[in-house]
Amino acid sequence: MARAIRFHETGGPEVLKIDEVPTPEPKAGEVRIRVRALGLNRADSMFRTGRYVIEPQFPATFGYEAAGTIDAVGPGVQGFAEGDRVAVIPAFMFDEYAVFADLAIAPARAVVKLPEGVSWENAAATWMPFTTVWGALIDIAKLGAGDFVVLGAASSSVGLAAMQIAKHVGATPIGITRKGEKVQELKDAGFAHILQMGEHDLEREILALTGGHGARVVFDPVTGPDFESIIKGTSKDAIVFIYGALSQDATPIPVMHILGKHTTIRGYEFIEVTSDNAKLERAKAFINEGLSAGNFQAQIARTFPFEEVVDAYRYLESNTQFGKIVLTLD
Repeated sequence: MARAIRFHETGGPEVLKIDEVPTPEPKAGEVRIRVRALGLNRADSMFRTGRYVIEPQFPATFGYEAAGTIDAVGPGVQGFAEGDRVAVIPAFMFDEYAVFADLAIAPARAVVKLPEGVSWENAAATWMPFTTVWGALIDIAKLGAGDFVVLGAASSSVGLAAMQIAKHVGATPIGITRKGEKVQELKDAGFAHILQMGEHDLEREILALTGGHGARVVFDPVTGPDFESIIKGTSKDAIVFIYGALSQDATPIPVMHILGKHTTIRGYEFIEVTSDNAKLERAKAFINEGLSAGNFQAQIARTFPFEEVVDAYRYLESNTQFGKIVLTLD
């Protein structure tokens, strides 16, 4: 038998249960993983409360990020063997696969071998944020040495991953945060430049930090009233990615700046990488290179034992954490 985290009705963290379920068997193209760590995501909470892009079917299983060892290999799978240390990349939906269990099935295409020395916790918290960033900043924007990139919601797991990827390729990240208490934490995490909404003139400060040229890339999940100032701080031919809409306020657009500077504003989704096998393989190689070099390290806010999953989600939904929350299994 296996143990899986499931819920039988929508609601708060208290609806989560650890149920005994039959040991899953991998089918063609799949592997079974003996899980050692699990990464929590906002999507999990949205799914549990019925606010996600798919509806839960009860009893509902979920979970996108996991790390552990290969326990069994399905027919036709090449390149993996029992005992391999691996992580799962969220290249599927909850109604296709769900990895929050001590024995989890995942499609082999969404599994990656880990470099030596990478902890289970780091592995379980890396692949969602770093793959998200790779698709926009590296694959599309071709971020590189000498570039400046503005990162909205800098204290999020994606913002922190973007900072590390930018520095890895020689670019300079400029972080933006709403909360003053996050400023020192962001500096401690590796940001050299942090701007706070409501405290700084974002356009003026971005231009000053870039020697008057403006940032070539913006990666923002917030939008809202401050978005106009951020765009005005961009250079000619800049590319501005919107990958969320955390602000509930209207988003003004500086049309004349966009016309005069030939600015590109584009929506971006994680699925742009995970739905394309060639892109996914390039993302795996790039991120594993950074992990091997010691340049990529997920920011872990706190770990909880698997059995304390309810408390872990209460902490996630308190919005007080800095970095990822991880469940661990012996």
